[in-house]
Amino acid sequence: MNKIFFVLSFLFFFSISNAQDDLETDTAYAETPSVKYTEKDIQIDSGAVEAKNFPKNFKKKYTDSDFVYEYKAPEKNWWDHFKEWLASILRNLFTFKNPAAALNVVAILLKVIAVVIIVFVIYLIVKALIGKEGKWIFGKDANKKTIHYSELEKNIHLLDFKKLIQESLEKGERRIAIRYYYLWLLKVMAQNHYIEWDIEKTNSDYLYEIQSPVYKEDFTYLSYLYNYIWYGEFEIDETIFKKAETRFKKSIKTFGNE
Repeated sequence: MNKIFFVLSFLFFFSISNAQDDLETDTAYAETPSVKYTEKDIQIDSGAVEAKNFPKNFKKKYTDSDFVYEYKAPEKNWWDHFKEWLASILRNLFTFKNPAAALNVVAILLKVIAVVIIVFVIYLIVKALIGKEGKWIFGKDANKKTIHYSELEKNIHLLDFKKLIQESLEKGERRIAIRYYYLWLLKVMAQNHYIEWDIEKTNSDYLYEIQSPVYKEDFTYLSYLYNYIWYGEFEIDETIFKKAETRFKKSIKTFGNE
């Protein structure tokens, strides 16, 4: 009985205490005065505002791949389609794990072909420089050709050029006949002291030795004619041969003082 009375008493006093706290709180809010603001209380910012402008072409600074956040597959051009076509052929001929492997093989093959083409072009250029002295590349004077002699031709003073030319024409070898005409011309020029013949000399060496401007011009043309026909390595027709033969015969008579 005492316990029940004690509990009831505790609850009674606790409720009274809470009621007093709520009453004090309401009283405090009720005593707080209200504040009213007018237009005079509003502070106006009168400071100058400076406009900021972006520099021209500023977007170019942000075109780097670091600023690309959306990946877009590049559009395929004709070269890409061509490589894919070659790759499809290889896939039909051989077994590949995936299309990418076939594309890699195609890329390697194309690089090898490019290297072979470059090497072949270099070979042709070197051949032209060695065999032709690069005339068609550097425009060198045709008179700088070195005259190469066979065993038969190493002493032109002992040769019967009329007989050699006749034998060449009977065989249809017009280019060789023109060569004999040119060597015959050198023989006649040496015999009449226009030049000093030497097996190591070039056409330009002989041209330098000729004193007369008229003879220089004549020999220059005949040297060009000889180089064009002999080093051209192509067969000439009867018309070209007759024109060249007539010019050589005339110059041989001129230098022979006939």
